[in-house]
Amino acid sequence: MDRFIECWNGLDDPRTGNAALHDFHEILAIAMCAVLCGGQGSVDMGLFAKSKEPFLRGFLRLENGVPSHDTFSRLFRMLDTEQFRAAFQRFMAGFSEQCEGVVAIDGKVLRRSFDSASGKSPLHMVAAWGCEQRLVLAQIATDAKSNEITAVPKLLEMLRLKGTIVTADALNCQRAIAQQIVDQGGDYALALKGNQGTLHDDVVLFLDDPASKAITAEPVVEADHGRIETRTATVATDIAWLNKDHHWPGLAAVGKVERLRETAGKTTSQTAYYLLSAPLTPERFNEVVRSHWGVENRLHWRLDVVMNEDQDRSRLGNGPHNLAVLRHMAINVMQKDGEKGSLRGKFKRASWDEAYLARLLSLF
Repeated sequence: MDRFIECWNGLDDPRTGNAALHDFHEILAIAMCAVLCGGQGSVDMGLFAKSKEPFLRGFLRLENGVPSHDTFSRLFRMLDTEQFRAAFQRFMAGFSEQCEGVVAIDGKVLRRSFDSASGKSPLHMVAAWGCEQRLVLAQIATDAKSNEITAVPKLLEMLRLKGTIVTADALNCQRAIAQQIVDQGGDYALALKGNQGTLHDDVVLFLDDPASKAITAEPVVEADHGRIETRTATVATDIAWLNKDHHWPGLAAVGKVERLRETAGKTTSQTAYYLLSAPLTPERFNEVVRSHWGVENRLHWRLDVVMNEDQDRSRLGNGPHNLAVLRHMAINVMQKDGEKGSLRGKFKRASWDEAYLARLLSLF
């Protein structure tokens, strides 16, 4: 418990009077245990506390019994989101001292977090995913996808980017974001689409011209889940003319990835274009672009399909944001455990095997 409490230094208990019947840190510990066992919200936390009271008394005092679901709901609605986010960053500091490799930036909407009565839109969480570590490195919330552009700079400030390559979709292919990544010592590989009108057109014309001085790697073929995908990467570094015309911060190369996807029913093709701040080889460029999809496959898909995040109906106050951070912590703990097995299987094992749950808690 001492190490667990250290994670929450600087986090103020927002409850007053009779509402503070139960110990603040004990409530957080029970909530974390419930999420590690597959719990989805305050009702599940209350049920977990009742059913696992003998186990919880092994390391908690529970002087006033176990908290009810209303206690969990009230606490997470009132908890300061900035303080809770800062606590997550301290928690992550013990897991990964330095970001390495590819850091993918992407957003996800919590679909059931809207509140029609108050006109509250669904919460939009923007996360930084360490593709090599397979950990959530940081996150920040915004109330609309249109505000993601303003949220990403704040997210980047939370990270040490030296030695990393930051990837992002076309929405975040912005001059200010590119400049910030370079200023923080990182490199970028930003998807380029029509939102950067003339720059996009110039890059497409240049890379699609057979006479351009570009290097193309051997195609990479992967077969999985009933489909065959062939990816061919091309990189060009002879872009002095492009820098002269567009003055894009830190631009050192441009690249494209041509994807050919074959399934039993049809064949589709797609070409994606990118801005690069480092003269990557086509092979490395292909790896970096492929790594970016880890944020979808290993984070967002798990949150939706395994942890059922989109069906969580927490809507009031700061509840949706704080519970989303708690789920990120749970994913990181499961990943840090290192034992083989699916995430769903680990959640089930934690709920059935108290010794395994205790081992997960020791990672704090």
